[in-house]
Amino acid sequence: MIPRYTLKGMGKIWEDENKYAKWLEIEKAVALSQAELGIIPEDAAKDINDKANFNISEILKIEEKTNHDVIAFLTNVGSYIGESSKYLHYGLTSSDIGDTALSLQIVDAIKIIEIKINKLIQILKEQAFNYKNVVMVGRTHGIHAEPTTFGIKFAVWAFEMKRNLQRLNSAREVISFGKISGAVGTYANTPPEVEELVCKKLGLKNSQASTQILQRDRHAEVISVLAICAGTLEKIALEVRNLQRTDVKEVEEPFTKGQKGSSAMPHKKNPVICERICGLARVLRGNATVAFEDMALWHERDISHSSAERIIFPDSFIILDYLLEKTMFVVGNIKVMPENMKRNLMKYGGIIFSQRVLLELISKGMLREEAYTLVQNAALSAWEEEGSFKENLFKEPKIKGLLAGDEIEKLFDVNYHLKYVDTIIDRLKAI
Repeated sequence: MIPRYTLKGMGKIWEDENKYAKWLEIEKAVALSQAELGIIPEDAAKDINDKANFNISEILKIEEKTNHDVIAFLTNVGSYIGESSKYLHYGLTSSDIGDTALSLQIVDAIKIIEIKINKLIQILKEQAFNYKNVVMVGRTHGIHAEPTTFGIKFAVWAFEMKRNLQRLNSAREVISFGKISGAVGTYANTPPEVEELVCKKLGLKNSQASTQILQRDRHAEVISVLAICAGTLEKIALEVRNLQRTDVKEVEEPFTKGQKGSSAMPHKKNPVICERICGLARVLRGNATVAFEDMALWHERDISHSSAERIIFPDSFIILDYLLEKTMFVVGNIKVMPENMKRNLMKYGGIIFSQRVLLELISKGMLREEAYTLVQNAALSAWEEEGSFKENLFKEPKIKGLLAGDEIEKLFDVNYHLKYVDTIIDRLKAI
């Protein structure tokens, strides 16, 4: 269950109170704009702006009869206005209000996400510099490859989160549109000038062309960007989970005082936060699929998208808000075990230096295929027999014929692989 604390910020954007407040804000902006253009009396626009209010419990009671949320809202709001209520929602359709309000809600939600992404980027940058010289084995296919540093992992994540921020900024531009164009988008009962004025008052741009709704490619882009961002957080969490495995034990997610890992096994320290991040990222990806499905609707619009969006937008933003909080906690308080990293790095007598040995033999004149076979045999023998790669090299006559003992020793210098670490980490200063 997602803790209630997320509802203090992000959750409130998606509560009925805020949704209806946005609807009312738009209705007021429409009335003012229509009055400015001489479409409705100025006194009516003033009444709507001064007197209009709503009561959620009353709206819900009305909706039980009408089975239409916007009509229930308008009925309740109109009861506060009096005679001038006849000009409320004048010439509009429900989606003029609902879609424009949804854009406003999404923009507000994106602002919260942007703040938290920036915070996470700063934590990742700090950790990249903190651990830039903490050497560990790099793994490809889950198998030892060559040396890297823990700091480089943080750098990779920081740059990826920066790209997520850029994608989110782009998505905010795409969704920052409203529409006040009527039942099928033709402006038949409300001219384009009203839409332009209303959107300007709301800080939005007016849609260049719409049907009864804003087109859902905009919304699909937003949800897909959220899902990609969650994918990055899952990637970070998955790496921590893998490095926390008992047989690796190079890092651990925070394990707080009094925390228990298992009801049956007292020794357990499970990466439960990271597992939670991975699980919820899957939900967000599922929501992205729904958003893609919502793009294709019947003719000028049906409402098959509407019911789904009432779930996927609040849930997706609240999930990502939560995942960002949890990821910041994990990466900011992660337990690092450099000695275990060093131990794992040198398993099997330094098989991770096989490419270095290969290249050196080639540079000494040996054909690549022969060099590869000799080095592979020495490495696999160490792997399969729990032996030492370095010792196996010393035993191979063809290798010893080209490389002296001190030359072989130099090929096992980890610093060779780390000469550009500062170059990589220093690039973070630009973000």
